[in-house]
Amino acid sequence: MRAPEQLGPYTYRQSDTCFPLGQDSLLLASFATVRRRDRVWDLGCGAGALLLLLAARQPELTLAGVELSPADSDLARANLAENGLAGTILTGDIRALTLPAGTASLAVCNPPYFKAGSGASGGPTRTEKARLSDWCAAAGRLLKNGGRFALVHRPERLAEVFACMRAAGLEPKRLRLVQHGPDTPPSAALVEGVRQGRPGLTVLPVQLMNRRN
Repeated sequence: MRAPEQLGPYTYRQSDTCFPLGQDSLLLASFATVRRRDRVWDLGCGAGALLLLLAARQPELTLAGVELSPADSDLARANLAENGLAGTILTGDIRALTLPAGTASLAVCNPPYFKAGSGASGGPTRTEKARLSDWCAAAGRLLKNGGRFALVHRPERLAEVFACMRAAGLEPKRLRLVQHGPDTPPSAALVEGVRQGRPGLTVLPVQLMNRRN
């Protein structure tokens, strides 16, 4: 096991085989619009870091996640229980699971960034099995009208992010680009859409971030 990390008031434990907690998840947890008593789903929740981060922002949340890896799912359940948080973690492929339609007010996702066979050096945990369109479709099914979907992805895939969100009935409403320095190109894009939302995208100021050690 890796050394535990402190996420606000909560302790986060992850195994040596978990995808390590990085800046992209921290950025997404800060970016997503979180409201009191939201019903939150994390799609591809890993060991539950995003759920803990969101609960640290707003304690009155109903938490749920879905994760392909049985070992990571077990860790997510353990992390919630150890921190005194109730929640539901489903194990399985989002393309095959029957998710409770129209029940969520917020869905978040930090998906694999690279297409299979693209030659990009993301490694197996950053290479798509489910496609970007599958993640957006799952969010679209879960969310009630007016519910929000926030995700982090690569800037070069923004056109695809917007297209997949709209195909799933999710209108892109907020965008923030993230870069490591004022003279470097953006390395991440944070996007939030609203189910059945009206057109109109707010582009927020660029955020500079420090590299996570």
